[in-house]
Amino acid sequence: DALKLPFGDNTFNAATMGYGLRNVVSIPDAFTEIKRVLQPGAKAAILDFHKPSDERVANFQRLYLDNLVVPAATLAGMKEEYEYIMPSLEAFPTGPEQEMMAIEAGFTSATHHELA
Repeated sequence: DALKLPFGDNTFNAATMGYGLRNVVSIPDAFTEIKRVLQPGAKAAILDFHKPSDERVANFQRLYLDNLVVPAATLAGMKEEYEYIMPSLEAFPTGPEQEMMAIEAGFTSATHHELA
């Protein structure tokens, strides 16, 4: 549970999360919990899908997920595991909103990088 990590305060010198931030009940609470277990000055890196700021990229992402990823997952018997991605992206905070949440959780800086 990313909101109740079983570690003491200031335990780690780094933290990573891959494709998990969209799946927590409370993103601000997840940032707070990650910050809690990090040593002072430690960094966190989070990789996840994002809402593209470029509408053309957003349209491609939607097309790709709806017409390639979900149908392929359906054929592989994993429809449920993938069909939630697009709806979860629609509710996901933007990069700048995530940066603000990280700062509010106690991180001294936060930077969002769009990879596409």
